[in-house]
Amino acid sequence: MVPLSTLRSSKEAPLVLRLGADDDVLIAGREIRPGAVLPDTGISAASAIPAGHKIAAHAIPAGAPVRRYNQIIGFATRDIAAGEHVHLHNMAMRDFERDYAFCADLKPQSASTDARTFLGIARPDGRVATRNYIGVISSVNCSATVCRHIADAFRGDALRDYPNVDGVVAITHRSGCGMASDGEAIDLLRRVTAGYLRHVNFASVLFIGLGCESNQVGAVLGAQGLAESDRLRMMTIQDSGGTRSTIERGIEMVREMLPAANAVSRQPAPLSHLTVGLQCGGSDGYSGITANPALGAAMDMLVAHGGTAILSETPEIYGAEHLLTRRAVSREVGEKLIARIRWWEGYTQRTGGEMNNNPSPGNKAGGLTTILEKSLGAVAKAGGSNLADVYEYAQAVTTHGLVFMDTPGFDPVSATGQVAGGANLICFTTGRGSVYGCKPAPSIKLATNSAMYRRMSEDMDVDCGGILEGEETVQQAGARIFERIIEVASGARSKSELHGMGDEEFAPWILGPTM
Repeated sequence: MVPLSTLRSSKEAPLVLRLGADDDVLIAGREIRPGAVLPDTGISAASAIPAGHKIAAHAIPAGAPVRRYNQIIGFATRDIAAGEHVHLHNMAMRDFERDYAFCADLKPQSASTDARTFLGIARPDGRVATRNYIGVISSVNCSATVCRHIADAFRGDALRDYPNVDGVVAITHRSGCGMASDGEAIDLLRRVTAGYLRHVNFASVLFIGLGCESNQVGAVLGAQGLAESDRLRMMTIQDSGGTRSTIERGIEMVREMLPAANAVSRQPAPLSHLTVGLQCGGSDGYSGITANPALGAAMDMLVAHGGTAILSETPEIYGAEHLLTRRAVSREVGEKLIARIRWWEGYTQRTGGEMNNNPSPGNKAGGLTTILEKSLGAVAKAGGSNLADVYEYAQAVTTHGLVFMDTPGFDPVSATGQVAGGANLICFTTGRGSVYGCKPAPSIKLATNSAMYRRMSEDMDVDCGGILEGEETVQQAGARIFERIIEVASGARSKSELHGMGDEEFAPWILGPTM
């Protein structure tokens, strides 16, 4: 993807973009009228082409592969003439052989000589937080209302005497019972729950169950090697005398936690303590051109400073996984990634789905036709760093550098796994306009195009549309994102935090039937 590296003087997006030398399609930089002659091609548009959509750069015979980013994004379902709109009506998904070439593109990773820091909150165990919350976490849906009432008692001026506490947040969900008390499904739920119980951005946590559920509070702690302490308290509604008694006792316990939680201050910490979860939602035809590669450039900077970037959403790297296996640090790491791809292929087959059920209707309206095309743009969030490791959903991430976590593509479920794994900040690219927030990890929203950024400026943190309009390069936008990450990690509020978002977005991946 070379043509956007040179700045142009015009602030208007070019009529068309060619992203790879061997591409079969051009991308409409803005809406194209029927009959418009495309610059430097001699081709006339056969019909109206919406902004962000594809137009055939030459005649493409039926059955031939169609390339974007110099990679296959689909196959022509009929003959396509030069200048035709290329989308759902004439291009479709088809499986094809991919060359995984394990470690073929592995390169030396150099550490940055610029010792950047952020203002973080040091924990006694050596970890560093970006936020300082108290959590009230439910083991089961039956204790969700109690958790919310306890957290709600600390809204408004209730924390006025505790200025270093960012809030009391209820983490609740719709599961925890109606499932087997052992096996893969509950093991995963316990892993997610434990990831939040021990999350660095919680100064302390109150863990509340009903008392008779499958996901027993004591079983979670035992299975995950956790124990009650001053930082982690637990109770059940049944043992506490019912709803009112539990709420009253819970409020009292949180009040007991507040002085210690408040006794912190932000201090300079190396960027190696930052773990950033990478998300894209409401993607459009510009996601893989602007915000995603700019975020990838920012992640290369973070990795060079010793930080960690978590790429996820396995169904949304499908068809682009070979770009990651080529830069895996070992064949073993590359094979771990392919094993997760194979699991998803089997999973969709067993459940009557298909990998190409993704993109969403909004993605398609924005110009993305197949999961192959969407995945190639999504992988750009990972930058060019080597792939250091692969993790299962919600596993604790202990490797520094670029890593991959197996998650679904649905953003709240995916980000929940990343936060459970230790992400203390989320970066979220969007073209259509996602308003996702996240607690206890702040979420930074990156707009792929300036029109949406202007329309939803109260929700977007960074406008990457200047790349398309020639005002900055991908690297320059990446540097802006990198600086914003440091600011937000140091305590500056993201747009979603200013809206108070993040209390409803905890969404563990639920496997198996509900009984």
